[in-house]
Amino acid sequence: MDNSKVKGKMKRFAINIGAALLFGIIYFYFELPAINLHDQDFYGFFFMMSAVYCVAAFITSGIYKVVEQGEFFKSIKETCFVPFIICIAMIVLLGVGTVASSVVFRAGAYTKLLEPVEGDFVADVQEISYNRIPMLDAASAARLGDRKLGELSDMVSQFEVSDTYSQINYNDRPVRVAPLEYGDFFKWLNNFSEGLPAYIVVDMVSQNVEVVRLSEGMRYSDNELFFRNIYRHIRFNYPTFMFDEVYFEVDEEGTPYWICPRIVKTIGLFGGTDVNGAVLVNAITGESQYYEEVPTWVDRVYDPDIIIEQYDYHGLYQRGFINSMFGQKGVTVTTEGYNYIALNDDVYVYTGITSVGGDQSNIGFILVNQRTKDAKFYSCAGAEEYSAMYSAQGVVQHLNYTATFPLLLNVSSEPTYFMALKDNAGLVKLYAMVNVQQYNIVATGASVADCEKEYVRLLSQNGVITEAARPENEITGKVADIRTAVIDGNSYYYFRLDGQSCYYSVSAADSQTAIIVNVGDRVAIHDADEEGDIRQALSIEIK
Repeated sequence: MDNSKVKGKMKRFAINIGAALLFGIIYFYFELPAINLHDQDFYGFFFMMSAVYCVAAFITSGIYKVVEQGEFFKSIKETCFVPFIICIAMIVLLGVGTVASSVVFRAGAYTKLLEPVEGDFVADVQEISYNRIPMLDAASAARLGDRKLGELSDMVSQFEVSDTYSQINYNDRPVRVAPLEYGDFFKWLNNFSEGLPAYIVVDMVSQNVEVVRLSEGMRYSDNELFFRNIYRHIRFNYPTFMFDEVYFEVDEEGTPYWICPRIVKTIGLFGGTDVNGAVLVNAITGESQYYEEVPTWVDRVYDPDIIIEQYDYHGLYQRGFINSMFGQKGVTVTTEGYNYIALNDDVYVYTGITSVGGDQSNIGFILVNQRTKDAKFYSCAGAEEYSAMYSAQGVVQHLNYTATFPLLLNVSSEPTYFMALKDNAGLVKLYAMVNVQQYNIVATGASVADCEKEYVRLLSQNGVITEAARPENEITGKVADIRTAVIDGNSYYYFRLDGQSCYYSVSAADSQTAIIVNVGDRVAIHDADEEGDIRQALSIEIK
């Protein structure tokens, strides 16, 4: 072969490779596949690059011209043989990997992804004080956040609150946090140089909303464009990592971070989805670091969907794949829906466990730590969550209130569903407590304190307990300060007594005396909590 032909061939090869690489760079930039054989999207990425190479080879070899039939196939063989063989090998690998990952053949391995241990509910889940019970669901928190931003004239015209609220423990308080995002492309153009100026913190207990202004704006978020988009930022820094959905959190000093859980496949090539640490990205500077064991201030590494999927594998296949299809002896699954519980400065996912037959009753429930995946199963036969919600709605059916998905609380050493009852406008009007084991025991109240008092009375009346677990307290003193607030249409009065730094919250619906108390009056406050800066009380009396 003469020198000119060799040079021509090398030139065409360079053009073909260049076309494939150019396509690959553009595709990689927008679609962000992991360069990882465990990621099925990678195979599609490779096949498309191979197809682009072959098309470019056809064009640069003059295949578009009319040539003889024999030369056409000969040219195809010369130009596309190598990528064709590689694609065939990839297809074989894809097929073998899929079979090797199948639950049909690897049921035992799937059951080991999450193995709960037996827990003691009363010992593990301590009774929670009024100032620790989250009273807001995600929808209510989002509504409060939007309303707060609407009060800030310097931000509302340019920014919106992201709808990706994360529930975390922040300074030992259950809160939901969300970053701001740009209102549209033109508002991004106006503000991207300074970044997002604040994030929202919604206290799920007091329902206070705080806009935390930053001295330096957040330049990395899921609302950013180009290389400051958080997904693109982590992909280009960690091209071989597979990531789950990212979450927004703040550390104990209030610094905003994106938590990016690293996904791994532990069974075959594509099965056994699990999490192996996370990349933490500073939302302001973009600095990132991978932690196999994440810092303790991080509350969410395992997505609830992964946790639920892994338990369902455990419940379905613990006696083998055949048993899950026929006979179904001892087969269990999670119930529909889940919620969160704050315990020991961590956030746990709660969901009920029921038999595979779906008989609208639970055989127990699980609590799973979202940071460590430590899981405990609590045997407790009773109503599943939606049955409890319908039971609570039935008590106030004349008002057409709807119940939020319940929290699981320990009240008087009894597993108890706690939920808010909302009107058609989405405003919380009442609170309800439903006994898990006897869901005909339903208490409602305008405040949590009032609801719990009625609930404990019903437990005692039905012989479930013999006495209330939380005794009534009385705090007396002279009123030094009074503040007021209207929360979801209910008036609340906050009293600070001489010599104390905390405030006692009294609902006007619970005690109308609160309306006429003045600074300097000597009062007795009943049913106050024992700790916290704001302590909810049942009533107030002027001495």
